[in-house]
Amino acid sequence: MPHDEKKLLMADMQQSRDTRNIAIDKVGVKDIRYPIVVLDKHREQQHTVAKINMFVDLPEHFKGTHMSRFIEVLNLYHGAISVENMETILAEMKSRLGSARAHLELDFPYFIEKQAPVSGARSLLEYQCRMIGTQAENFDFILEASVPVTSLCPCSKEISERGAHNQRSIVTVQIRYSEHVWLEDLIQWVEECASCQVYALLKREDEKAVTEQAYDNPMFVEDMVRAVTEKLCAVEQISWFKIQCENFESIHNHSAYAMIEGRNT
Repeated sequence: MPHDEKKLLMADMQQSRDTRNIAIDKVGVKDIRYPIVVLDKHREQQHTVAKINMFVDLPEHFKGTHMSRFIEVLNLYHGAISVENMETILAEMKSRLGSARAHLELDFPYFIEKQAPVSGARSLLEYQCRMIGTQAENFDFILEASVPVTSLCPCSKEISERGAHNQRSIVTVQIRYSEHVWLEDLIQWVEECASCQVYALLKREDEKAVTEQAYDNPMFVEDMVRAVTEKLCAVEQISWFKIQCENFESIHNHSAYAMIEGRNT
């Protein structure tokens, strides 16, 4: 029998009927490493490698979905996977997989060049970012950035005769927006709300400066999420936000955590 005829006779198990009458909310592939393009405020584009999750819904009457088709969609947009065409990619996923809802997550490192405050030494700092797109009847998009910062404890400063304990913190911000928001701007708004920024490269004079800046600007975890909330509420194009802050405590065997979710009206 010719190869093409054998192929035609192969059973499509995914499309066979399932009798349990249970629909699946998300089914697909996870942790695909793939190159993407991200808009860069200063250099137009930044090429990076994302960890990609791709899901669709599955009606109750189908046994499974065609996993290979997710990879086919990725390859169709090779070299052009970006926020600008995420809605198109999701529509392609829905079409190829015969689904009513498609979901795409892109987790990727984004690099920004920073300048040390005194010496001016330049270095690249990595920020872990995320784009989350969902297409059902309408397109929904969330932009996320996790920003490392320094926090210094106000209580420690107040009660101690010498010094105050500080720690590295991560502020994770998710936003929905009506007009484009640059990752660089979102990250800067967060950094302005901390005791001090974090840098990849510091000379001795820089280390002195950032240590003293943090000491002069103590922040609880609660202070930082409130400060970021004030920043984001002042940005008209942001319609929704979720702010999380985790302090990796230097004198406790636990982290401090705070979260605020809100909408701009």
